[in-house]
Amino acid sequence: MERLELSCNNAVPMNANELKKTLMEFKSWGKTWEEESKVRIVKSMVEHIGSTDSELRDKLIYSSFYQLIVEKNQIEHELLNELLELCLSDLLFKGIGENESDTVFTRSFTTLLIALILYRDNVDNFLSREMVLKIKDKLIDYIYLEKDIRGYISLKGWAHSIAHVSDAIDELVKSSKIDQKFYLEILKVLWNKVFVSTSVYIHDEDERILIPILEMVNNGLDQVEIITLIQNVPTELKIQKEQLAEEDYWFLYSNCKTFLKSFYIKVSMNCELIPLKKSIEKCLSEISLY
Repeated sequence: MERLELSCNNAVPMNANELKKTLMEFKSWGKTWEEESKVRIVKSMVEHIGSTDSELRDKLIYSSFYQLIVEKNQIEHELLNELLELCLSDLLFKGIGENESDTVFTRSFTTLLIALILYRDNVDNFLSREMVLKIKDKLIDYIYLEKDIRGYISLKGWAHSIAHVSDAIDELVKSSKIDQKFYLEILKVLWNKVFVSTSVYIHDEDERILIPILEMVNNGLDQVEIITLIQNVPTELKIQKEQLAEEDYWFLYSNCKTFLKSFYIKVSMNCELIPLKKSIEKCLSEISLY
């Protein structure tokens, strides 16, 4: 197989229209990737990963990365490592801290690309432990710093930053290179992103956040750690009710209650999670009195 390296490839990336046409040909006409310069196409997809054109960004670039990395395993490991470095050093934090700007698409779809690469590593085991730990640190930094939590954006499609990074975290915690000692750190950063007061999640972000949390529980995270967080919710809501503007408080309350209800449904059918179920039930009963 030809060695593929972005940094060693001098091909000029395609503009958005050229890339769209090329990817549509692969998708609609069944062209094989070997018929074109794969490196140039990948380089172009990275260049336009945050396009505001939802068809290009979501249905073509992301779906093509999914096909190349997950379904067909056609991007060699060296190039995946190079893509990861680019994601972590540049794309993941592009415009970080901005709210309601188009840079959210770059950050959000970068986390999806990271998720795909982590999936491939979980199958092929090509990333170093140091790299996986670096991904953990960068994703945690990213979640703390991300302010734009919009889901679907009119005319531009899905941003869905919190759902997408939860997908990346889910692949991360499936990795054998992530020890259980890191689970509590990961749990807390996900938990903090549930209880936000700037807006209400309306696009199933709660359920996506729950996926990596339940994965960690299945992998050995002590239920007591989650129960402690749940038990603290009523007290924290009382504190926030005194500090927040009324509308912001009800945003927080709605996010909290929706998350706990979704959590309750997820654990209710698992007899091994009865302590969690009882804790959530008690918490919901308490906060419903507010």
